[in-house]
Amino acid sequence: MPDEDKNPEDDFQDMIREILSGNAGVDPSKLAGAAGLPSDPASLQAMMMQFQRAMQQQSAEGGINWDVSLEQAVQIGRNDAQNITPAEREQFAQAFHVAELWLADVTSFASLTSTPRTMSRAEWSKATMPLWTQLAEPVATSISDALTTVLKEQAPEQMQEMIGQATRMIKGVGGTMFAMQLGQVVGQLSTEVVSGGDVGIPLLEDEAALVPQNVAAFSEGLDIPLDQVQLYLAVRELAHARLFRHARWLRLHLISSITAFARGIHIDTEAIEELASGFDPSNPEELREAMTNGSLIPPKTDQQLAALERLETTLALIEGWVDVVTAEATVRLPKAGSVAETVRRRRATGGPAEQAFATLVGLELRPRRLREAAAMWTKVTDAVGASTRDSLWQHPDLVPTSADIDDPAALVARLEAAERGEAPEPDEFDVALEDLLRSERESDEAADAQRDPSESDDDSPREDPPAVP
Repeated sequence: MPDEDKNPEDDFQDMIREILSGNAGVDPSKLAGAAGLPSDPASLQAMMMQFQRAMQQQSAEGGINWDVSLEQAVQIGRNDAQNITPAEREQFAQAFHVAELWLADVTSFASLTSTPRTMSRAEWSKATMPLWTQLAEPVATSISDALTTVLKEQAPEQMQEMIGQATRMIKGVGGTMFAMQLGQVVGQLSTEVVSGGDVGIPLLEDEAALVPQNVAAFSEGLDIPLDQVQLYLAVRELAHARLFRHARWLRLHLISSITAFARGIHIDTEAIEELASGFDPSNPEELREAMTNGSLIPPKTDQQLAALERLETTLALIEGWVDVVTAEATVRLPKAGSVAETVRRRRATGGPAEQAFATLVGLELRPRRLREAAAMWTKVTDAVGASTRDSLWQHPDLVPTSADIDDPAALVARLEAAERGEAPEPDEFDVALEDLLRSERESDEAADAQRDPSESDDDSPREDPPAVP
């Protein structure tokens, strides 16, 4: 019969003592379910070894051990993976070669210095994981810190010293579970993406790559010859990579915008308090669910919404430019339009793993104005040509804005005037600033005119008159 008079604080103290004594273990089968792994003994053993290593390293270094993310992602990529045959590598090498020739006719951007390559799913995970962890770390750290802070605030005063030791363990569990979940997301992404630039952001630096197994899956049901799909996607991937190689500032700008947005995310302390009050270390599924369903991340602030709108505009400009250049380069492909429409629909909706990443870090990488941006780039190309169009990527101040997407005619008029050698009309801000400066100059001149001529601005010391004898 349960002791109805037992103080709930005693239960809490008993739980903490059990944790610190090492007697309260984590149920491997539940942890496997939390991480999305199968419950077979081999997977359980591998998962527990990863978890223990991650916890030990995190305890020693104080940060999140992202190696567990890579291990999880690579393992998923290797499941049901097919080896890339020499024949496939040759097919894709030929597709990249033709794509290079076609792009040379439609863009002024130079070719890559590195050779485009094919990647397995596991190789894609390895190559892109550093950037995924960079994007996710601010949110993972915020969740872990908030969880431990709330736990300390809720603990009785006599338990504070013991809680100081327990919260480190809780923080380690939270960080490691987040890392494992990110590995699941990236691993699943490796089964969906077709290239290095497929999700819009530059996951690979100065490099282009296609994933043959996923390209084959992409082409299923399209009723389009596989070689045409391969060639179209090779052109698109190379166009994306060329853009970021030419506009060196763009990759850092985009990544900085995303990480700054992620750092601005604040965790819902009420949700954390509710989680901490009933947290059971033997049931990590509860913690995983809270981390991955978005419930810990409150609605975006007005500042975040404004930053998100700017980010979406940049993504739309990038994707729109790639769409236009790819369409121009693939006019020889009979089914290019059908492949292009499939790519656009795919980018507009995102796959399950991409949606999972959005929930995990509170950020969707969606180019919502993709079609409008592509229409703007088309009008610019028709009016002033590819060279002038591409020159707009030379500096952040030259890149079209959201207003230019709304009104491409105004952008085209400015570019055409510049080509004729006409000085651009100053905008309202420039006019107002010039009026202000002119007003200040006129005020200074009027003050100088009214000054007493006997007054001197000479600050040099004056000699005293000679004394009268």
